[in-house]
Amino acid sequence: MNAPDPKTVRGPVLVAGGAGYIGSHTVRLLQSRSIPVVVLDNLSTGHRESVQGEIEVVDLGDRKALGEVFARTKPVAVIHFAAKCYVGESVTDPAKYYRENVTYTWNLLEAMRAAECRDIVFSSTCATYGEPVQVPMTEDHPQKPINPYGHTKLHMEHMMHDYGKAYGLRWAALRYFNAAGASPAGDLGEHHEPETHLIPLVLQVALGQREEILVFGDDYPTRDGSCIRDYIHVDDLADAHLRALALLQGGRESLQCNLGTGTGVTVFEMIEAARKATGHAIPARTVERRPGDPAQLVSGGTRAKDELGWVPQRSGIESVLQDAWRFHEAHPRGYDG
Repeated sequence: MNAPDPKTVRGPVLVAGGAGYIGSHTVRLLQSRSIPVVVLDNLSTGHRESVQGEIEVVDLGDRKALGEVFARTKPVAVIHFAAKCYVGESVTDPAKYYRENVTYTWNLLEAMRAAECRDIVFSSTCATYGEPVQVPMTEDHPQKPINPYGHTKLHMEHMMHDYGKAYGLRWAALRYFNAAGASPAGDLGEHHEPETHLIPLVLQVALGQREEILVFGDDYPTRDGSCIRDYIHVDDLADAHLRALALLQGGRESLQCNLGTGTGVTVFEMIEAARKATGHAIPARTVERRPGDPAQLVSGGTRAKDELGWVPQRSGIESVLQDAWRFHEAHPRGYDG
């Protein structure tokens, strides 16, 4: 089949969570292509500074305000990033995750249905697969999540499937592996509170904000004993969202696909690559494994390439680290300073 052309995307496109990490990069890509965009974010974890132009500061829990935004801005499609995403927090406070991921997504789908807005691209996750039974993990891998975060994301996929069958919703679930990197311009990047992702934590050591980076286990059955993960540049993720939306707007009813490179990087390899990218020593110390950390999480399958024509352009680990370092050097406190 012919790959969708992201230049054909029609707007306005409502981006829920558009002031977040991946959302803000996707908003910039839409704006660079002169596609009308409505940025919606409650700014609980997103950053006003990451978005040029207006933001609809609305919580997805406020059904009345959400309906008013749809009535006023008349979006023809939605890209949905708004969700809680910390695995550990989901275990200690599952109520928050079922409320803000599942219930609030239902609110969004209901607002779309009332406004006759049919197309949605959804930020899903490889966490819906759970423990790997095969590596690499293709889209046919069993979906058996092992924590409330993964459970809620899978529930969100199921809702969209059912809305598609009953109401004609056209949907795409893009299951990410590890989002990483920053805009090459150095003005958009990763800023979470608390920060739990490896690359920002490593770069904080390079900046002198941490004394060392902790490596959780060096006795895994991998080439150097540390965990392996599949890292995708955030700009490549943004590109995939536009391609998926173009596919839906072309008439495709649904799509589920992985977004990954198919190449894993160990923790020790990432630290060494960061030393080269930053010119800093970056001390590392090995500690005990964290419960529930799989040895490998690597994407498999060619569905994104075959159906979206998606080929990552900046996801080599050198480009990922160079772009991330450029942002963190310019914004050592993230968007707070």
